Amino acid sequence: PVIATTGVATTVLAPFGGFALNLAAITAAICMGREAHPDPDRRYTAAVSAGVFYVVIGLFGAAVAGFFAAFPQELVLAIAGLALLGTIGNGLATALAGERDREAALVTFLVTASGLTLFSVGSAFWGLVGGALVIGLRLLHVRLSRRVA
Repeated sequence: PVIATTGVATTVLAPFGGFALNLAAITAAICMGREAHPDPDRRYTAAVSAGVFYVVIGLFGAAVAGFFAAFPQELVLAIAGLALLGTIGNGLATALAGERDREAALVTFLVTASGLTLFSVGSAFWGLVGGALVIGLRLLHVRLSRRVA
């Protein structure tokens, strides 16, 4: 219920600038992985630790922002990219695991990663459109194949 509630709140408040209200799905994915703890029943400790870390960072937010502002932007982006590498890899592996929709997942990822912008709309949207088109074409192919057979 917490994820659903924050998701709905984010959807409602996004047009007014409240787009970051949702809980950190990336952190949740990290806390659910084997890296958090080999025993799935003990992985909650990673979530508790992340929560404590968020509170501490929140209390010292201005100091943390100043600390990162002192570094070159490229270094901060590289650190963030390295931190997300495992999560991106796991997400991509999961998306490509299912044989039926593998092509759609790959097209979605590639278009999104390309940075494509059309009509001032970013690549995340066009990635979803591309993936949906691939699924639609696959379903059309299946229907046409059944008619011929």
